[in-house]
Amino acid sequence: MNIIQIVASILLPPLGVFLATGVSSALIINIVLTLLGWIPGVIHALWILSKQSEQANV
Repeated sequence: MNIIQIVASILLPPLGVFLATGVSSALIINIVLTLLGWIPGVIHALWILSKQSEQANV
């Protein structure tokens, strides 16, 4: 995980997901979760980043 992506995911979760996946269903889900509450958006964004870095390491 890149430090810029982690910071972006904490401050503005949809930006972190966008940097990791681009325009995708994960971005739309994260936008909805962030609108429902900041914490669910952050959790989802960090989960997406960790899942993506895990796939890159395999």
